[in-house]
Amino acid sequence: MSDRTVTMEENLAPAPRPVRSRLHRWLLVTSGVGLVAIGAVGVFVPGLPTVVFLLGASWCFARSCPWLEDRLIRVPLFRPFLIYLDNGARMPRKVMIWTLVVMWTAIAVSSVIVSTGDNPRPALAAVIGVAGLIGSVFVIRMGGRRVGVEERSRS
Repeated sequence: MSDRTVTMEENLAPAPRPVRSRLHRWLLVTSGVGLVAIGAVGVFVPGLPTVVFLLGASWCFARSCPWLEDRLIRVPLFRPFLIYLDNGARMPRKVMIWTLVVMWTAIAVSSVIVSTGDNPRPALAAVIGVAGLIGSVFVIRMGGRRVGVEERSRS
């Protein structure tokens, strides 16, 4: 093996252990199935995110029933959206820009709808804007670096 392979294997996070409580496991499986259903709708409905729901489902399945996570990853419909689960995956700049554009369009429309009309709620519009800022920082940070791989400059 080359040094690069050994280094990447050392940086891999250990696989999460399934929870022990049967009730907790069933709640996670149920949540995961619901998130997959919403993600499936998001594949066909423009504006409804898909990746976020599939990542949530993957997290639920990894802690409740790992074979369901394997099955989720193998579904051809979701394969293009799950590339960000791979260790070392990087969000392409074009995808990051489109994500921010769509996200801020939805934030602007939501803020205008909430802050105008019969019962205006400017505080709620401000909360939507702050949540958008936090989400934008997260998207930019995750898009600019490799996910799950330690940067060599830190060592």
